[in-house]
Amino acid sequence: MEETNRCSWCRDNGILQHYHDTEWGYPVRDDRKQFEFLTLEVMQCGLNWTMMLKKRETFRLCFDNFEYEKIAKYGEEDIVRILAVPDMIRSRRKIEAVITNARKFLETGSEYGSFSTYIWHFTGNRTVLYDGHSTGQIPAKTALSDLISSDLKKRGFKYTGSITVYSHLQASGIVNDHTDGCFLYRKLLDANRIIRMQNDGDIQPQ
Repeated sequence: MEETNRCSWCRDNGILQHYHDTEWGYPVRDDRKQFEFLTLEVMQCGLNWTMMLKKRETFRLCFDNFEYEKIAKYGEEDIVRILAVPDMIRSRRKIEAVITNARKFLETGSEYGSFSTYIWHFTGNRTVLYDGHSTGQIPAKTALSDLISSDLKKRGFKYTGSITVYSHLQASGIVNDHTDGCFLYRKLLDANRIIRMQNDGDIQPQ
């Protein structure tokens, strides 16, 4: 694909472009993948996304391939082990947050049948298409991410502020924020039922 057929943020002919073309915005209904994306968002707080993609294999090594059932059982020895891994982000608070989130992820999944069922229920199992976003006018958060962030925090999740949650919604295809000139815009709209929203949360009839 030509660069003009992609979202502008990913045109590096490298790791960002590959992530955009193969993952970003594709509807995710697999819980392990949901947890992987959530973990990357947690680790990214205060840093840049390119760094997260470059360190992804390190995270995979540290966190048992993002298998949240195993991570939920981690204790102090695991935290010490992870902190000693070369190239790992040495933030005890973030590592502890990933472990806490694994436990809350399991609890939420048990309640709803799966975490994916839980997070998709906020949009009626449909992909959100926001007014104006297809032209590149994309905010850092919306009323939807505010709502989900608040609920996640009540459930005990860590590092799940509204901005982080909105990034997760974009990555996991719950929101389609590809620009309308991107080759993935229409492809991903066709992959799921659509619900139209404004940033303040108003829903337009279909």
